[in-house]
Amino acid sequence: MATPSPITHVSDTARWVAIYRAMESERPDAIFRDPYARRLAGPRGEAIVRSMPKGRAMAWPMVVRTAVMDEIILRAIERDGLHTVVNLAAGLDTRPYRLPLPGGLRWIEVDFPDLLAYKKEQLAGEKPRCQLEPVAVDLTDRERRRELFDDAVSGGGGGTLVVTEGLLVYLAPDEVGRLADDLHAAGFGWWLIDLGSPALLKMLARSWGKNLAAGNAPFRFAPAEGTRFFASHGWAEAEYRSMWEESLRLKRTMPMAWLWNLIGKLYSKKKREEFRRFSGIVLLQRA
Repeated sequence: MATPSPITHVSDTARWVAIYRAMESERPDAIFRDPYARRLAGPRGEAIVRSMPKGRAMAWPMVVRTAVMDEIILRAIERDGLHTVVNLAAGLDTRPYRLPLPGGLRWIEVDFPDLLAYKKEQLAGEKPRCQLEPVAVDLTDRERRRELFDDAVSGGGGGTLVVTEGLLVYLAPDEVGRLADDLHAAGFGWWLIDLGSPALLKMLARSWGKNLAAGNAPFRFAPAEGTRFFASHGWAEAEYRSMWEESLRLKRTMPMAWLWNLIGKLYSKKKREEFRRFSGIVLLQRA
């Protein structure tokens, strides 16, 4: 008899990613430190990583994603004068506690009520560095999320950033389109996402597909047109960070990366760009 998946809901993936942040934080040469990650992940997070094929070996993309998003968020606050960040499906993210954020920054983190309650319990006694507002909202409730978005941008849309780290891949394309429309209609100025290609989804389906499907959390969104998917919804690519290039820069990459990098140089320019866009972190700007 097959062992039941420790992932039973998409929110359980937050514990999985928290273990990867803990693994990085415990390295002597860590590129970021999240002192709360292991506490938040708990034994269940470890169980999830153990259950996934190559679970620990595949930490590097999550580590790179975390580090790059940290950089973009901090730069946007300093350069673009952000006054509000809205983190949708925030999971067990601890940026309000661990990043050097301005005390006056408004940070709204949105997720399911039980996940936010668990997080509050685990972080009791810890003080966020900014004005943190946890908001329990089921993001499939479109009317409620529109109310949330309108409130978030009430002080001026240009200085607002929405973050959807590790969220879009679990949604159907039409769901992503409606979310993009609602964010644009509300007036957000910036949107930070991670985005994979169909080739990436196909690869992950071979390794993790059964586990995630059994846990009601299949990967679903990887548009063939890449960031052009968002153009008809009012968003333009402002910055694209290739996961592969960033992994080399940060020295957090897959085994034998040097060989793949060498082989890649033999490809045509078109193929190299396809490889570069295999997976990335994207900053979208309101068009």
